[in-house]
Amino acid sequence: MADDRDRLPERGRAEEREPAGSQTEKSEPEDREPEEPAVWIVPEDQAGSRIDRLLAELLEGEASRSQIQQWIRDGLVTVNGGTVKPNHRLAANDLIAAELAEPEAPDVKPEPIPLDIVYEDGDVIVVNKPRGMVVHPAPGHSSGTLVNALLNHCRDLSGINGVRRPGIVHRIDKDTSGLLMAAKNDQAHPPLPGQLQEHSVIRRYTAVVHGEVAHERGTVDAPIGRDPKDRKLFAVTDKNGKPAVTHFTVLERFRQFTLLELSLETGRTHQIRVHMKFIGHPLVGDPLYGPAKHRTRWIRGQALHAGVLGFRHPRTGEQMLFEAPLPEDMRRLIERMRQA
Repeated sequence: MADDRDRLPERGRAEEREPAGSQTEKSEPEDREPEEPAVWIVPEDQAGSRIDRLLAELLEGEASRSQIQQWIRDGLVTVNGGTVKPNHRLAANDLIAAELAEPEAPDVKPEPIPLDIVYEDGDVIVVNKPRGMVVHPAPGHSSGTLVNALLNHCRDLSGINGVRRPGIVHRIDKDTSGLLMAAKNDQAHPPLPGQLQEHSVIRRYTAVVHGEVAHERGTVDAPIGRDPKDRKLFAVTDKNGKPAVTHFTVLERFRQFTLLELSLETGRTHQIRVHMKFIGHPLVGDPLYGPAKHRTRWIRGQALHAGVLGFRHPRTGEQMLFEAPLPEDMRRLIERMRQA
């Protein structure tokens, strides 16, 4: 096994390491657009950081340090409800709120789109998102999103994340299926991203990857940032890369393919997809990071499913755990691989 590890890339190599218990993602800085309203709770390991520096890190280069400092001077950024200076030092559990643009008139309309609701109460809703559905409206996707469906079902959602992302706490890619939680009011919203940042949310994925993964379990520890060759993509890179850790366990091996369970210690954009490509096992069907010559007609989009989600209820503190079965297209794909 040591010989196998030695053949992996020196930077960010996969190691035989037991996955940690509860793995999480940070609260959506991964795809945050800096002009939208946002909230963050300062984790303990960032206590003492300057607010302008921390915001620059959270926004991952989408806004310059001077622009962020101007937003702070203009009162568009608050800490625990009050305005601060750009050099303000933060304390653990401070609540940062950033209104980085004038709110637009709500143009996201409720749409009667069926939802697979796994759990719902007055504060939170957990849904099983189908592959092919975009989480929130964005250029090119003004309708047919999960937010459109949630607005029709709930009639109201937390307004903390602005008019295009009401209630949204975290997201998964369009062509990834699985579990998402959303906040139904402003009181329930802040504790949920706080749990993501403190690494107490449980998120586990199932994936089918190319090749036969050698290790029974392991960890990919490799920084992720914008691909220097294509800014629309992400890659393992030391240049402006952010720490990223993915744990994997082999569930089943097929001829030329492997079924994995994965959990996240961080939450970078396309993290699982980038890390699997990095170690030579890209996701089956991945249109961005998978091999084009090995695309399959049996699944549209990457074979990746967010099947397990656990968090503390934002009002009661009760620990909750939800599971969603594999979608039919992934089940068919796995059966065909077993028969090959």
